[in-house]
Amino acid sequence: MKKNKSRISVEFLGRIVENPLVLPAGIMGMTWSGMKFTWENGCGIITSKSLTLEPRKGHPGPVIAEFEGGMLNCMGLCNPGIDNGLAEVNDFKDKYDVPVIVSVFATTIDDFLALTQKVNESKGDFIELNLSCPNVADEFGIPLAASKVQVSKIVKAVKKISKKPVIAKLSPNVIGLTDICLAAEAAGADALCLINTLGPGMLIDIDMKRSVLSNRTGGLSGPCVKPVALRAVYEAYSQVKIPIIGTGGVSNGSDAIEMLMAGATLIGVGSAVYEGGIGIFDQINKEILAYLDKYNYKTIGDIPRLEKLK
Repeated sequence: MKKNKSRISVEFLGRIVENPLVLPAGIMGMTWSGMKFTWENGCGIITSKSLTLEPRKGHPGPVIAEFEGGMLNCMGLCNPGIDNGLAEVNDFKDKYDVPVIVSVFATTIDDFLALTQKVNESKGDFIELNLSCPNVADEFGIPLAASKVQVSKIVKAVKKISKKPVIAKLSPNVIGLTDICLAAEAAGADALCLINTLGPGMLIDIDMKRSVLSNRTGGLSGPCVKPVALRAVYEAYSQVKIPIIGTGGVSNGSDAIEMLMAGATLIGVGSAVYEGGIGIFDQINKEILAYLDKYNYKTIGDIPRLEKLK
């Protein structure tokens, strides 16, 4: 399926992407046909589930709870494992020249390196290091997501062996996120992905008199997190020189343009898929094009960015 959307095409780490929209990790399933379906409906770059060395079942249901303004999830990083996941990526790439980010998750540097070696031999275009888990701590009890030292060590180790550009996915649930972004950049990260879910948060069923989620708490996403995501992207954009995938609360074209103005190069659309269906990607692309027409911008690159923080 050929698409004519050159006005909203974007260059990202040496690739020309037909539009700026990214499917973040963990939103859709992990099959090549699912990737095809997502791309055909307007997604520019597809991210795999965060893959681990061995398959993970994740938490038992219920793992998703909606409320006015957003949703909670406690999926528990369920995935088919790196070998099965990469087989689907390779099948998709054999058929379609669409950029794929392979997301990986581990708790140790050695495991991140083992995952990287496998991604090196795959047909994926980029590797995303999911460094945003709040449940993994270093030797001082500091969560991995909050430790610029650990983030730096992992990124630096992976960069030494990776044949793919490296994207560091970071958590907003930290003090000094910009410092962690700078540490990832200094360690060699080629791009950042901001933000992962907020929280954790909790919902209670007052009739059943128990928590709604099986795990009691989960990550917060959806429209309610957009102001936090915009602030995080803007503060990072003011400091780092590498591109940023901005994600968090984007549900329409106006949200996407806000994310671009905050400094994002690409825009993640995740929870909105649950609410608006897979057609949300094409809808957002059309709304971006309408915005370009409204202000007589020739391409998406003409949309102005905010002045950087001093």
